[in-house]
Amino acid sequence: MSKRLRSSEVCADCSGPDPSWASVNRGTFICDECCSVHRSLGRHISQVRHLKHTPWPPTLLQMVETLYNNGANSIWEHSLLDPASIMSGRRKANPQDKVHPNKAEFIRAKYQMLAFVHRLPCRDDDSVTAKDLSKQLHSSVRTGNLETCLRLLSLGAQANFFHPEKGNTPLHVASKAGQILQAELLAVYGADPGTQDSSGKTPVDYARQGGHHELAERLVEIQYELTDRLAFYLCGRRPDHKNGQHFIIPQMADSSLDLSELAKAAKKKLQSLSNHLFEELAMDVYDEVDRRETDAVWLATQNHSTLVTETTVVPFLPVNPEYSSTRNQGRQKLARFNAHEFATLVIDILSDAKRRQQGSPLSSSKDNVELILKTISNQHSVESQDNDQPDYDSVASDEDTDLEATASKANRQKSLDSDLSDGPVTVQEFMEVKNALVASEAKIQQLMKVNNNLSDELRIMQKKLLGKDAN
Repeated sequence: MSKRLRSSEVCADCSGPDPSWASVNRGTFICDECCSVHRSLGRHISQVRHLKHTPWPPTLLQMVETLYNNGANSIWEHSLLDPASIMSGRRKANPQDKVHPNKAEFIRAKYQMLAFVHRLPCRDDDSVTAKDLSKQLHSSVRTGNLETCLRLLSLGAQANFFHPEKGNTPLHVASKAGQILQAELLAVYGADPGTQDSSGKTPVDYARQGGHHELAERLVEIQYELTDRLAFYLCGRRPDHKNGQHFIIPQMADSSLDLSELAKAAKKKLQSLSNHLFEELAMDVYDEVDRRETDAVWLATQNHSTLVTETTVVPFLPVNPEYSSTRNQGRQKLARFNAHEFATLVIDILSDAKRRQQGSPLSSSKDNVELILKTISNQHSVESQDNDQPDYDSVASDEDTDLEATASKANRQKSLDSDLSDGPVTVQEFMEVKNALVASEAKIQQLMKVNNNLSDELRIMQKKLLGKDAN
């Protein structure tokens, strides 16, 4: 990390001391309790990272720190700063407020409903407003004023806006100007480093052309962020992009044990997905990796007294209203897979991502994610029918004909080799990581059991106290 938090820094949502988490896309630091609410909203609302126990690209952390120190929180609490808001009874949460409902309701209003963001004058054509905002963003990113750009993004400016007159995107402009923190902010809001301008050049090309080598290298990392995160989840290593290594893909290499027919069918259907559906599936798996890793950090940094409260793990991916119900069901059901099954899914995603980038042809078939995952759903349900399943909400508990996961689980022992052109991942390395994943899940289950026991004891004590009061 580039610099440490100072004692004067407080939670952006409740003003509690010593915040230990960051909301990357909001440019704020938040405390444990408020972070638990952020996580329940989903990554499409707030992307959280622990400031100490999560690895940070240095310039990404610098971007968040710069936004926080320059008052980014006032963007999300604009109307609360108006003295009239106090008269109307609206107020910010404080550290003594209960997480539910007080802090949770305030945080949802602040980030999900954007209730306190400055509203532009009403226009007949919203698309014109968004276009105007995007053009302003296009001009602003050449400067170092991050909070101005965040404000424009909060009002609806598009990070991938292609300027019709200039023939490029905001990320092209920021890269040409060497504005690495602006590039980080744009990437967080979905800017694509691989987009070509009207001359056929990418932001990476402009960064290299301008001698901004650190920025160029970082843009390449951002371009491969999804597959890098999946690879790191599996084996704790990232590709060496500087030397042209863009993938690390553990491969199932035990030829003495054939894949089951179910696993073969699932893998074939995965490969036949359209690029659009494959990208959606890969993004969902990325979100599930983030959920699992953040849960592990969450439990490792909490104590038992905190676990008794409602600020516990997020059991499955929260609903994203921009996605279809089928996709949301599938996203939530990814949580059912154990470490072995999920690791197999991640390997298949990585392998096919590389194949698609290199343009390897495959005969096409029906582009139906449900069929792929139903294959694994059948296999998984047979093997786990005697196991207790987690409780899911109404979205996640619909029929299993929906997305279960493309984890092509093989009925065989697993050994690893690496893709020959991308550097070795040994059997020992994979087994160590796999064992660590299993141990991590066991730890989570143990802590959740402790949490349940403590909750039961708390309820018993409350009943006793109520009984004494009644007497």
